[in-house]
Amino acid sequence: MQASTVDLVADTARAAAARRTMAWVAGGLAAAATAAGAWLAPPDELQGDAQRLMYVHVPAAWVAYAAFAVVLMASGAYLIGGDLRWDRFARAAAELGVVLTAAAIATGSVWGHLVWGTWWAWDPRLVSTALLLLTYAGYLALRRALAERTGARDGGDHRVAKPAAVAGVAGFLLVPVVHFSVVWWRSLHQQATMLAPHRPPIDARMATALLLAVAAATLAACCVLLHRVVRLERRLAPEPAPTAERTPVRVG
Repeated sequence: MQASTVDLVADTARAAAARRTMAWVAGGLAAAATAAGAWLAPPDELQGDAQRLMYVHVPAAWVAYAAFAVVLMASGAYLIGGDLRWDRFARAAAELGVVLTAAAIATGSVWGHLVWGTWWAWDPRLVSTALLLLTYAGYLALRRALAERTGARDGGDHRVAKPAAVAGVAGFLLVPVVHFSVVWWRSLHQQATMLAPHRPPIDARMATALLLAVAAATLAACCVLLHRVVRLERRLAPEPAPTAERTPVRVG
């Protein structure tokens, strides 16, 4: 692993200070994104203020994609090099991605209820996102099942890491399906705002608020990921060998 990555997840005062700095920057970006989304950006011409959910929904979905990309890269790095630290990154990123995918589905459901008049529709984007959530929830369940069956420590044993890494690489195949589902099939869901073959028009103020929200969510997710990896490192660290107690010897 690269030294810079190891430094950020090291259990040292210097690394902890760097992580706190990242958290403060993420908080500042979040405050700016909140102000831009609530006051700078205008309401949508057709959806009104319901469209402001975009500034939560889209960052959640984007960072979920990014988290699953980390699972892919960390799993691949583990399979190539066999370093269990990469497996811990994959586990932490999968946990983050599952939470954020659930958040994206929840906020999308509220948005759909306000705009479409229904909480759920059998839409390609919704169905594929639900499958993505189930896939990575299954990935975490696989890790737990392997750990329980083998008696291994999840994140600290190759018997769990190797099958999980294969599943982590395979699971990422669903991410492009989810993202481009609105392009490949007829969908109620609006086209992708940023990463689309033909980018739809968006008001500059809306774009600014959205980019700030995505930046804040990305940096905050990095902070959570690093914190989680540090916690795993602490839990899986070998316990120090007990020192033998010295019994005073009386002379005479």
